Amino acid sequence: MKKHFLSALLLCSAAFVSAQEVLWQKDISSSTQDFLSQVTTTIDQQYLITGSSIQSKKLSSESKQNTGYDFHVVKLNQQGEEVWEKYFSGQNHDFLSATVATQEGGFLLAGTSFSGKSLDKKEDSKGGSDAWLIRLNEFGDELWQKTLGSVSDEEAKAVIQTTDLGFMVAGNVLNSSKGYGSKDVWITKLDKNGKETSQLIIGGKGMDEVEKMIPTRDGGALLGIYSRSNVGGSKKTENFGEGDYWIIKLSKDGKVEWEKNYGGKGDDHLRTLALTTTGYVIGGESRSERSGNKTVGIEEGTDVWLIALNERGEELWQKSYSFKNRDVLMGMNVVKTGDEKSSKGILLGGYTQAEGRMEADDETFWMLYLDENGNEQWRKHVKGEKRQKEERLSDLKLNRDGSIILAGTSAEELGKENWKIVKLGDEQLNQLIEKQDIRIYPNPVSDYCYVEIGFDFKEADIIVYDMGGRQLQSLKTKNKVTKINTQNLIQGAYLITIKTDSNKTANAKIIKK
Repeated sequence: MKKHFLSALLLCSAAFVSAQEVLWQKDISSSTQDFLSQVTTTIDQQYLITGSSIQSKKLSSESKQNTGYDFHVVKLNQQGEEVWEKYFSGQNHDFLSATVATQEGGFLLAGTSFSGKSLDKKEDSKGGSDAWLIRLNEFGDELWQKTLGSVSDEEAKAVIQTTDLGFMVAGNVLNSSKGYGSKDVWITKLDKNGKETSQLIIGGKGMDEVEKMIPTRDGGALLGIYSRSNVGGSKKTENFGEGDYWIIKLSKDGKVEWEKNYGGKGDDHLRTLALTTTGYVIGGESRSERSGNKTVGIEEGTDVWLIALNERGEELWQKSYSFKNRDVLMGMNVVKTGDEKSSKGILLGGYTQAEGRMEADDETFWMLYLDENGNEQWRKHVKGEKRQKEERLSDLKLNRDGSIILAGTSAEELGKENWKIVKLGDEQLNQLIEKQDIRIYPNPVSDYCYVEIGFDFKEADIIVYDMGGRQLQSLKTKNKVTKINTQNLIQGAYLITIKTDSNKTANAKIIKK
């Protein structure tokens, strides 16, 4: 695939123009309709861009050619330069939906496969479409893979790592003999080696689609479901309209703890979830006026609708935001204080699709920043140097230094969607982020930890001491985040010291398990 940099972007603000800098843009060009699903911040603060592409150079095995979509993974460093690129191919279509960065430094990819055993796919199809999981190390090398499914059609939509270093995968199953409706939510727990430990199917009598899953503070998970089902099956809450937000809290062992329905009389489509210091924020699009338990109306077309909940699922507030057409919310990040005891605000990202007339900023990436109570602080559009007919945001991530990664697709014409990744520096957000001179994670540590230096430097020494002051390790680095091997350390406490070329120092204690 052809890759090139575009040097400049124009930034427009619907509220006011503020100090915002384009740090870089990376365009990954294609001659086909490529799907970008997610941007994942890696444990060493780099970026994994994931989605599905048809490769320009087809793979072949035993004279059988791959002609479908493949899992497509690109790792970028903090400067937007490619670190590595990987494809994972079956013989038919394979769509990568979700990725999680593991605590060990690698990744788990989760998607939907229509392929049997072929090319990179090592297990036979279970029947119809299946969930295809691939675990990678930090270099993109495969550690293991797993095909999950039944004679019914399954699809994977979300994945998280659990506190025991295993995984929870959420997706959907169609017309299952073990299910309740035409489409149900399907959750599978696996250990760190990919062995399935439990499975759960939940749903009403109609169609229920899981859109998002996030880990909760107690080791469980929160599921965000677009529900078109009323009470029945395993569903105990009534829909208010055509489609509702259905929120389910799972315990650490995968059992349903509580469920809530939110919606008006129209169609309300949940898209994303985020963890706050008081509970959760639920977001999506709404076509409902005030009705049901929806207390805010719509201005025009489809508006963004947010609901804040406490940890028991009880409503704290709800708000609506409009860009005057079909407004599609795709990503949400919560800005927290340094000690994570309170939330400072919420950053939203999405795009607006034209319905009828075309407004000036339609089909353009947008960002919306709210305070902790959902009150709008500012909104901004991000446009390319060259105006495309379609620019649709897929995901955004707020980095710890206050910069923002926006990832989506950009198309001159339908069917030729390029990947567009932009890194922005924003002065307003930068002032909200509390910087730490040194940050070490995970801590306590088993084998490896990462040392993150929060101030500017050209070269630094990282030194590990025991608590008696004896130096055990020393290495030089030019990177903001450096991986440290602690395998040879015995159980106990140690001191890590940073010394930079500008004579600045910082210290932090680590615990070796």
